[in-house]
Amino acid sequence: MLTSKDAPLWMWVLRLIGGLIIFITLSGIAQLPLMVFKSNLPIILSCIVLSSLVLLAYYGWYGLTEGSRAIDLSMCRLMPEICKGLLVGAIYFVIVVGIMMLVGFYRVQSFQFDAITQLAQFSFFLTVAVGEEIIFRGILFRMIDVRWNTWIALVVSTLVFGLVHIVNPGATWWSTLAIALESGLLLGAAYKFSGTLWLPIGIHWAWNYTQGNVFGFAVSGNEAGASIITPLVEGPDFLTGGNFGAEASIIAVIIGMLFAWFFIRKIVIREKKE
Repeated sequence: MLTSKDAPLWMWVLRLIGGLIIFITLSGIAQLPLMVFKSNLPIILSCIVLSSLVLLAYYGWYGLTEGSRAIDLSMCRLMPEICKGLLVGAIYFVIVVGIMMLVGFYRVQSFQFDAITQLAQFSFFLTVAVGEEIIFRGILFRMIDVRWNTWIALVVSTLVFGLVHIVNPGATWWSTLAIALESGLLLGAAYKFSGTLWLPIGIHWAWNYTQGNVFGFAVSGNEAGASIITPLVEGPDFLTGGNFGAEASIIAVIIGMLFAWFFIRKIVIREKKE
């Protein structure tokens, strides 16, 4: 079995395109429960099952194309890395919204909490995180990294991740650049640093859920559904994110790049030691 590093370029390209097509399709299917089901329990159960099936499909695809186990899905690292990721993603938006509150752009109007509704939203964003991290980190980043090097992989995956969000509701060229700089860069660096998909999945999962269903922003231009906080957001779009959500705020960009810098610095230090 020829790995991504040793395969002829034409074969590498076919594997890349084939993998992207397969997992874009599977990711789309995994996100259907929120549109198909009207009650929360079927949404929760189907999101968990479908996310697990997408992960199993990646495990199988990795073995088929690389001739080895998917080391970036090591089960012994699932819980610690997912928990770290959830913590990083949640802290990220707590900081962003905290700054917005301090400068008067974000005010809390009301609180409401329904546990089963929030669990359904939380489960849905698991499917989003699993699908997108497999596509952009597990396939695109990893295959470029193995074939060439980390820095090319980081630049390409960051730019592509930003560009695919240009089609989202309320997207602008600024929001596209913001997503690339804060999210694409951070998630790619977290993947390379950890060597596992679990860390970026956790960050992505908490990022979307906290932004949308805790603080009440749109998530990449899409309404996230019921949120724990109903906010009043006032201020320039450049600072609040406007209709696209807090991801398009310069505040989020700066904080995201600082988190990314932390992981990139760790990668550089490790590579110098090797």
